[in-house]
Amino acid sequence: MSAGTGTTSAGFGVLWVAIKREPWIFAVSTVGSVLFGALTVADAWVLGWSTDHVVIPAFRDGEIGAGLLWAVLGLFVGVAILRAVGIVARRLGAGVMQYRMQAHSRRAVTRQYLRLPMAWHQKHPTGELLSNANADVEAAWGPIAPLPMAVGTVAMMVIAVVQMLVTDLALAAVGLLVFPLVIVVNIVYQRLAQGWATRAQELRAELSEIAHESFDGALVVKTLGREPEETRRFRAKAEELREANIRVGRIRAAFDPALAALPSLAVLVVLVVGVHRVVSGATVAGDVVTVSYLLTVVAFPIRSIGWLLGDFPRSVVGYRRVAAVLAATGAMEYGDRPLPTRAGGARLEVDGAAFGYVAGRPLLREVSFDVAPARTVALVGATASGKSTLVGLLARLVDVDAGAIRIDGIDLREVHRGGLAETLAVVPQTAFLFDDTVRGNVTLGRRVGATDTTDDEVWAALRTAQADGFVAALPAGLDTRLGERGTSLSGGQRQRLALARALVRRPRLLVLDDATSAVDPEVEARILAGLGAEDTTLVVVAYRKATIGLADEVLYLVDGRIADRGPHDELVARNADYARLVNAYETEHENDVVEVAP
Repeated sequence: MSAGTGTTSAGFGVLWVAIKREPWIFAVSTVGSVLFGALTVADAWVLGWSTDHVVIPAFRDGEIGAGLLWAVLGLFVGVAILRAVGIVARRLGAGVMQYRMQAHSRRAVTRQYLRLPMAWHQKHPTGELLSNANADVEAAWGPIAPLPMAVGTVAMMVIAVVQMLVTDLALAAVGLLVFPLVIVVNIVYQRLAQGWATRAQELRAELSEIAHESFDGALVVKTLGREPEETRRFRAKAEELREANIRVGRIRAAFDPALAALPSLAVLVVLVVGVHRVVSGATVAGDVVTVSYLLTVVAFPIRSIGWLLGDFPRSVVGYRRVAAVLAATGAMEYGDRPLPTRAGGARLEVDGAAFGYVAGRPLLREVSFDVAPARTVALVGATASGKSTLVGLLARLVDVDAGAIRIDGIDLREVHRGGLAETLAVVPQTAFLFDDTVRGNVTLGRRVGATDTTDDEVWAALRTAQADGFVAALPAGLDTRLGERGTSLSGGQRQRLALARALVRRPRLLVLDDATSAVDPEVEARILAGLGAEDTTLVVVAYRKATIGLADEVLYLVDGRIADRGPHDELVARNADYARLVNAYETEHENDVVEVAP
């Protein structure tokens, strides 16, 4: 099968998906389009009837009867009103159908993003994911707009073709040669446009990725004076996208005039053949005029079908990119077991856990430890020793390659979807805040049973996180909007709000991935003391001696393994490498300018 015919059949396949999902809306819009098409052809009959019964008698008799005048007026007005109704039904139905399909696809893509594990997301750039949910979705359902018109005008074309065949079979056959030419032109267009349409969709994703990186790294770009380099990088990709779109546009610019010219060429051929037939006595001039006029009527359906076919290359590319996301595998399997909801901390067991981002290159190997309920364990290790990866495994952002992780004796892989979040909360080092109020950022719409989280619960979490003081000083307290990513707050304040967000859920197991690094040591000590009073099992990725010293036990990670474990003082005394590491961290923190957030 050629690229052109393959794209055409695939394009109709995409439309069939939309028709099956929205059959009633499609039916309404199609009926409206058929009504419009039929009444457009009826205009010719009304005009002819008026000429024969009103215009010619008026010239002959010198007067017009009032009854005939009102009849003509009624016919024209009636046809105009019904045609307007058809136009409204066609356009409204097409618009509603298109936007509903776009909304459905965006929701499906978003749900799939949430289902897919972090391992899948790490392999796909953010810009590509944004393009899948936006530009690709819009491209996929673009042909829906001209679809009802194209389907409805088929009725117009059928009526016109039947009239042509009845009038003069030979002239009709000559005129209808335009249809094979339309097919040929479409195949050529699809073949030329497919590659560039595919490349344009890919470039949209790449351009989104560059823009996302520049916006996300605005601080780095600004402080290091990288604006010209980022501008050049964006400009180069934007120009490449422009060239791809121009190529598609040039091909489309040649395709549309060709479709518009074909009916006119058919009329010209019919006139030439018709003259010879009239001269030979095979037909009359009126039949030639009738067939020629009907070919001009057929021109509009041909154009509308051309608009539909012209959208197919981009539509097929967009649909395939969206379908690839929806068909992606790697989603985590969930069991049906709930975690216990009893009061107090949870028991954590890590049994022979192993994990690697690249096959054959494990980052964590044979990691085993357990944490008793309401106990605090500190994870300490050099950079790239596997601490954050272990945190990701505890939160089941990714699954272990070997071994098991259990909470209260239940393997995380056996817990029902959403069940882990009811017991465990993770606070990362980089605190992400939404462009919302303080209350909205802490609760994130959380509901307890049939009621919302109360302000008293929010304030209690803020107090434990040592954030109640600066929140109370904000202009509107809990109702203060924080701006995008909480840029109106300091780093330490953002970290404490992120901690309060976890605490308001009253987790039985709390994991802090260096989540107080931007807070001064005194405030950090008060936070950890408050967490100890919460009777929560606590796992802390720590660097400061003061933080490590508050833990009941320290796990010392080296190259993805637990090299040693025990109380901090004992490790310092017996393990020289551990002592050098924590002393180096302490010296580094002492030399840093520590931000003391109010």
